[in-house]
Amino acid sequence: MQTNELMMDVHVPKNASGVMAETTGGYGRVQTRQPIGDQAGGSRVAFLRSLRGIERFSQVFGGVRLRTYQEETARAIAQSVLGNRGLSFVVMFPRQSGKNVLQAQLEVYLMVLFAEQGAEMVKLSPTHEPQNLNAMRRLETALEDNFLTRGGWRKQGGNHYRFKKAHITFLSAAKGSNIVGASASTLLELDEAQDIEIAKYDKQIAPMAASSNATRVFFGTAWTGETLLARELRAAKEAEARDGIRRVFRLGAEEVRKEAPAYGLFVDEQSARLGRNHPLVRSQFFSEEINFENGLFGPARLGLMLGSHAAMEGPTEGKRYALLLDVAGEDEASRTENGFALMGEAELANPGRDATALTVVEVDTGLMDGLAMTRPRYKVCQRHVWVGECHSRVLGRVLALAEHWRAEKVVVDASGVGAGLASMLQDRLGERVVSVVFNAAVKSRIGWGFLAVIDSGRFQDFQPGTTSALPGRHANPLAELMLSEQEKLQALFWKQLRAVSAEAGIGPERHLRWSVPEGTRDAEGALIHDDLVLSAALTAVLDEQDWRVSGEGGVILAVDPLKEMKGGF
Repeated sequence: MQTNELMMDVHVPKNASGVMAETTGGYGRVQTRQPIGDQAGGSRVAFLRSLRGIERFSQVFGGVRLRTYQEETARAIAQSVLGNRGLSFVVMFPRQSGKNVLQAQLEVYLMVLFAEQGAEMVKLSPTHEPQNLNAMRRLETALEDNFLTRGGWRKQGGNHYRFKKAHITFLSAAKGSNIVGASASTLLELDEAQDIEIAKYDKQIAPMAASSNATRVFFGTAWTGETLLARELRAAKEAEARDGIRRVFRLGAEEVRKEAPAYGLFVDEQSARLGRNHPLVRSQFFSEEINFENGLFGPARLGLMLGSHAAMEGPTEGKRYALLLDVAGEDEASRTENGFALMGEAELANPGRDATALTVVEVDTGLMDGLAMTRPRYKVCQRHVWVGECHSRVLGRVLALAEHWRAEKVVVDASGVGAGLASMLQDRLGERVVSVVFNAAVKSRIGWGFLAVIDSGRFQDFQPGTTSALPGRHANPLAELMLSEQEKLQALFWKQLRAVSAEAGIGPERHLRWSVPEGTRDAEGALIHDDLVLSAALTAVLDEQDWRVSGEGGVILAVDPLKEMKGGF
């Protein structure tokens, strides 16, 4: 076998003063920082030939076959390092497409090349645990798997690796980390650069490579246009336009699919589950930056939410239903006895307050087959709101609705003022109740999860104006009143949707901050809240339930598409 024959021929003289005189690697001839010493002998020639490109090095000595896009990226970086060019690269690969393998192989490659000459490399991640620790474990595996470094590398001080005279140090770029004093003579790597603060980089990290003209590489995935990665991407593109040297290696899932068909199937599954236009799919798999300039629910997303069904007066035999309840506080002056929302507000001490909002949805499991529909579709049937109404009366109304609709699940906001009502519902309905305690992280996950339901085409509101065509409308005045109110509430819901603003936080947590900004008013001057939107968003919690069998209720933290996408970042 050729690989074994080559490995058997390798004998590195102990008095070698360097590693490599030149490399081509498809990028042209580049002079190294220091010429190699003795190159005599067939075994030496074989060794040098094997090192001409990282792809050959990784395959022969490490047993790793790099994909074409990994090879191209690694060769460009190595060329900058060996030529002492000090270029800055931006590498944006989709999640799970081999970025970590590329990094480990590049690090081992350079440690071998500079084993006798000496070199200092520094790698930073946004956090020490788990990101730094994972990166160190990957390097350790690559060092031990490589024929040339196996048994010869050493770990020092918990975060420092040495192979002869070549060193690499792993540091945390977290906000409070102390990294002043570290320096990189050859290579400075920033992993998940989109999660590293710009101020941290400018003040403490950039100086590490300034005096040595070290090559800098910003690895990461797309996020917003305000990240460090986005800034460096713009700078790299400008530099490319000036001198024609490629610095940006930005791939989407389709490029990876060409060499790894199984990866394409994985992305197809994620796109079907979350929707191709879901921010996480766009950024993590297609290297597209996201923004919410048009709010969280822009025109395209609103279009996906409009179904073809009519509002409903009651359940249909054989269908499954759930209630979604966002709880607001009581009004001390509340005297309303009207169950149909918005009436009696003038009698309240605070008529402009948030409402307790309830959404009735049909849980359509009929299409839960195949890749595209592994989870239910949710069809809005009715809405109810109670402004300032005491929770004892709300309890009675929710219980009546749960019985009327034969609700299998009642998802309730158990935060703050909602805790008591949630507890009372739990006492009466038992395992059918699913309680959610809101905080910033939970609301973020519910937001991402709600977008997943919408963007995959599984949230459907009823058609406006269809209530007037329902059978029995004129025969039942109470039903007529209710249906008229449904049209009003739907209009209010869509008004709230359009008013929701959002911001994607920078950091590994991917926090989504979303709400209707306090004090937002419509054209008539009325305050706009987000109670109906929050109620609908609890669909994300329903989406966590197992609708194939009856499941138990309880307290949950809601859907987390970030972790489900790839087993965590």
